[in-house]
Amino acid sequence: MLGWLCLTFGIAFGSALLPLISIEIFVIGLVTQQPGISWWWIGLVVALGQVLGKMLYFLAARGSLHLPAFLKRKEKQAKPLSPWRQKWKTRMEWVRLRCQRHPHWMFGTHAVSSVVGLPPFMFTTVLAGLAGMSSWLFISTGMVGRFARFSVLAASPAAVAGWWLH
Repeated sequence: MLGWLCLTFGIAFGSALLPLISIEIFVIGLVTQQPGISWWWIGLVVALGQVLGKMLYFLAARGSLHLPAFLKRKEKQAKPLSPWRQKWKTRMEWVRLRCQRHPHWMFGTHAVSSVVGLPPFMFTTVLAGLAGMSSWLFISTGMVGRFARFSVLAASPAAVAGWWLH
């Protein structure tokens, strides 16, 4: 069981860094192939892996983590922005300023995102960093929300099978 939980942590951490990895599909596969692992443990391990992985994005957005040079965009000669890009730049600046002025909004948005996934958890993670959300609040909100999401997901195959057979 410990080996499966360590693998689950690794997949969860990796999926937090690379959104192309689907932790949801992994969890469903895990609980159908290893029904002896408690949904509670799976929810806890996935939440821990996801939040620790997202902390890198959060800290980078906040400016507390400096990215290596190969991950930074190269300086290009400034050229005028297209009307579409200017519009998006203006919108993103407006969102960033609103989040900084109203940090409690970020708490609610991040909490909902950590459970439901809308707006995307990656987006609210970066926005929380830009808005200056405290690390403690980011971690606690993310852990509770991700635990709820993945515990329900891990328990769902057994619950559906119980309803189906009775």
